[in-house]
Amino acid sequence: MATVNTYLTFNGNCLEAFLFYKSVFGGEFPYVGKFNEMPPQEGVQAMSEEDGEKIMHISLPISKETSLMGSDTGVNGLQDLSKVIIFQFQ
Repeated sequence: MATVNTYLTFNGNCLEAFLFYKSVFGGEFPYVGKFNEMPPQEGVQAMSEEDGEKIMHISLPISKETSLMGSDTGVNGLQDLSKVIIFQFQ
């Protein structure tokens, strides 16, 4: 059976959007990671406190075959990757 994993990017409101999706589809977030949880990297500029609170990755399974995943962009020089959708068939 095919699986569909949709990856959505947001401009700072990823958590708000995923809380809404959770209210619609139910379920739980198996993982919620923020940018401030990453270890410091040599040669990479420190991010602001505001950027550190943005979502690096979040996932919400909405069925056996489908998961919604997402993140915020615009953190520490990340490119705007708005409306990226990734389909994975297995």
